[in-house]
Parts: sequence; C-alpha cells; structure tokens
Amino acid sequence: MSKEYVKNIEGVYRVGDTRVSLDSLVYLFREGMSVESMVESYPVLSLEQVHGALAFYLANQREIDAYLADGQCAAESQHQQSRQTNANLIAKLQRARNASQIPS
Repeated sequence: MSKEYVKNIEGVYRVGDTRVSLDSLVYLFREGMSVESMVESYPVLSLEQVHGALAFYLANQREIDAYLADGQCAAESQHQQSRQTNANLIAKLQRARNASQIPS
C-alpha cells in the first residue's frame, strides 16, 4: 500500500493533507535540522510524514529546486513591486521613525 506524502495542490507542494509546505521542510533540511526537530517545529506532522516528504524531495530534487527558485524569484518581484507601490507610505514611516529617534 503506497502513501502519498507530498501533494501538489493548486501549484503548491504540501505535506500530505496538511497545510505545511514542502518548502518549509526543505529549507530546514538544507540548514541541517534533524527530522525530530522538524516534527517539534510542525507538531501536525508525524516522523513518518517528514521522512516521506524528504524522500520525495530527494527523489525529485531537480524539479523541487527549480520550483523553489521560481518561488524565490516571484517573492522578490512582489517585494520590489510592493516597495514601488508603497513608496510614499514607506518614506512617511521612515520620516516618523527618524523623528522619534532624535534625542531631546
């Protein structure tokens, strides 16, 4: 009986039927975090699910690494767009922060 540890739901890789993204586990894995610590960080996941998700990643590493890189590019693009769209607000907040830091 085969189990599906990772599902692609609407373009996002999720661990089983949870809302935990595969991305989250892969980044922790890359940082060298133990599987047991991952389970502590995501108590909704079992040890088996984390091992299964990481096995899925390792079996599909090229595809998942490309998916993660695409996600990083999209996030950076959204960040830049947000900074441009909200430039006036950001400037106003900076002025307020600077004004509050002036010693009396």
